[in-house]
Amino acid sequence: MADMMKQVVLASRPAGAAGLEHFRLEEVAIPTPADGEVLVRITHMSLDPYMRGRMDDAKSYATPVAVGATMEAGAVGEVIASNAPGFAPGDTAFGMLGWATHGCLPATHLRKLDPSIPATTALGVMGMPGFTGWYGLTEIGKPKAGETLVVAAATGPVGSMVGQLAKLRGLRVVGIAGGADKCKQAVETFGFDACVDHRAYDTARDLRKAIAAEAPDGVDIYFENVGGKVLEATLPLMNTFGRIPLCGMIAWYEGAETSATDQLPRVWRNVLVNRLCINGFIISDHFDRFPDFLKEVAPHVADGSITYLEDVAEGLENAPETFLRMLKGGNKGKQIVKIS
Repeated sequence: MADMMKQVVLASRPAGAAGLEHFRLEEVAIPTPADGEVLVRITHMSLDPYMRGRMDDAKSYATPVAVGATMEAGAVGEVIASNAPGFAPGDTAFGMLGWATHGCLPATHLRKLDPSIPATTALGVMGMPGFTGWYGLTEIGKPKAGETLVVAAATGPVGSMVGQLAKLRGLRVVGIAGGADKCKQAVETFGFDACVDHRAYDTARDLRKAIAAEAPDGVDIYFENVGGKVLEATLPLMNTFGRIPLCGMIAWYEGAETSATDQLPRVWRNVLVNRLCINGFIISDHFDRFPDFLKEVAPHVADGSITYLEDVAEGLENAPETFLRMLKGGNKGKQIVKIS
């Protein structure tokens, strides 16, 4: 009998909020690598908000996961078989290996990792989330010393990268996070100047007053990865010629609506009057810049001037529950699943 592996597949598409019933744990045969392919035993996989969008059959920048197919994810692990030059058993590799215990990909779709660096950093601070923060801030935010930046989901892997890089460039950094503990973390662990707890305010107007108190000179850069009440609160605080890198809108991923969606004329007038630059970006379009990101950020991670947090759940079977909790802000740092 062939050796078996486990994988989590999309059982059905959510009509609204995703639930455990939309995932299914299966057991299948471990694949044999063909010419040019590499077989990896996964040790850790990433959970990221974008995965919720892949569960819907809607027009987007990427093909949705097919019903019955393995949920996609970046993952790291040990090479256990290779039919490709450049990879040998015992190597550590990163690739889009999916929610599974094993993955088999062409060698051209894998990146060999330095064994002296924790492999999980390739899922967060030194991977796609960190790169997203770096690219959006440097290329779209165009930060200047003395400016004020606001970033939501401040303790997540994207927000914490944005805030720390902005501090290194001499900006005032105001985070927005859910809960007093996360706000404390933003200031004490990541070095933000201030952090506002959005859960402490029932309305966008009250949240706006709290943000304004921490950004008395207005907001020059709002790194947008949340949407919802946070966007509604922050947008009127933008300074003339402010910049808004837009990479996500997790508040609306489950179909929730806010009053902001009924105020498009007011929003658009704000954009016009303040001559704002709003630039949506998908980080997969820009991986030619990944070496530049590593060159700048790796030394900061090595010397501790950029730090990171990882929230590690145990067991592939717990990935769906962990993912749903993350969508509601239940994680503290980069959400990772250790494959046991």
